[in-house]
Amino acid sequence: MSRSAKPAAAASGKARTAKARVRAPGRPAAAEEDLRERLLDAALACFSRHGIAATPLRTIATEAGVNPALLHYYFGDRARLQQAVIDERVLPVFTQLREPLLAHGDDTAGLVAGFVLGIGRIVGEHPWLPSLWVREVLCEGGALRDLLVTRLAPQLPRMMVGKFADAQAQGRLNPDLDPRLLMVSLIGLTLFPAAGAPIWRRMFDADDLDYEALRRHTLVLLDRGLECG
Repeated sequence: MSRSAKPAAAASGKARTAKARVRAPGRPAAAEEDLRERLLDAALACFSRHGIAATPLRTIATEAGVNPALLHYYFGDRARLQQAVIDERVLPVFTQLREPLLAHGDDTAGLVAGFVLGIGRIVGEHPWLPSLWVREVLCEGGALRDLLVTRLAPQLPRMMVGKFADAQAQGRLNPDLDPRLLMVSLIGLTLFPAAGAPIWRRMFDADDLDYEALRRHTLVLLDRGLECG
């Protein structure tokens, strides 16, 4: 090869390399998808640990082991990151809970048991849920309170309250119960004990009580109160 041909070949090789670095349009590469998922997981962990409003992007980046600039690259700004966490992490959890409950039809006891067991299952799979619920839904100024009222309530609590009211009208549920307060009680008997587990386990030296024991206790506690007569 002549001397003049060598620079041309080198330039051509550099051009091919540069072209290869440019990702073709379409779905992101698997590595990029994995990184985005890791950033969402890191954000969720920080939100449940510190609170949404109190978590800066730099803290999330540190949790994920990346440069903060990557968060801007994938999500644009903090508000979009928060929305992505809600849409892709928080809401799907409650959707997964709702679908099995619909299968119980008019079986009120099955509906209640399904809710208790379902909450226990998702808390086991998503241990961030109880603390996030208490911090961001129940506390004044919580970032997820509007989400509960506008998006979660129509999906799950109101559906269950409607089924409880129908069961009362048909004589299958204790008439002294208020269907709305029954839903409140179910939440109080499931998410609250899970959120307070570090406290009551230490208070009562109860490390032997796991979430399965808590589910069994809750179902036994509810059993008599649901009966008519």
